[in-house]
Amino acid sequence: MRIKKPGKNFIVKFISALIPPEQWKFAVIIVLGIFVGLAIYVFYISNAVSYLSDDPQTCVNCHVMNSYYATWERGSHGRVATCNDCHVPQDNFISKYLFKANDGLRHATYFTMRWEPRVIQIKQAGKDAVQKNCIRCHNDLVHPIGIRSINNKSVQDQTEKYCWECHRDTPHGRVNSLSSTPYANVPQLKPVVPEWIEKTFTQINQKEK
Repeated sequence: MRIKKPGKNFIVKFISALIPPEQWKFAVIIVLGIFVGLAIYVFYISNAVSYLSDDPQTCVNCHVMNSYYATWERGSHGRVATCNDCHVPQDNFISKYLFKANDGLRHATYFTMRWEPRVIQIKQAGKDAVQKNCIRCHNDLVHPIGIRSINNKSVQDQTEKYCWECHRDTPHGRVNSLSSTPYANVPQLKPVVPEWIEKTFTQINQKEK
């Protein structure tokens, strides 16, 4: 007697249930094609692939980050560190890209829906990542033994503080907003509308005039 595997049957039934009736197949294919096309276009205009890299220009895909890019580029960190060097965990490959995915999804949602506040505040996870990266790069300066070797005194203050509580102007300055740097010179985004569409509309407008 042959025993049927329940797992395989369930998968077959599930797939069969997804297949539309014959009279609906054409309409379903058209609708799916529209949604797939829209998804691909959104993926393209959002420059989604750029978020996999460490290129700082990715951060100015959203114009609200222009002041942060400009102040970083003109500061001391602009010569030695990228945005990800400071703002993304560098422990390992998995934690780095999990953090980027989570942060990027939240940022994309907030900026697309126009939910961002006038003054952008870093979240707790971001604070922890920045603090670890400050220590990672400047370990020789912040380690108690390193401090003792400089001033030959015991370290009195061992309280939990963030580095930027003292180094407030590093690397973005004290005030960060579009109004504080209205003429910030940052890389411009490439047009999202294909060139052939722009030419077509230009020709139509010229004919109408």
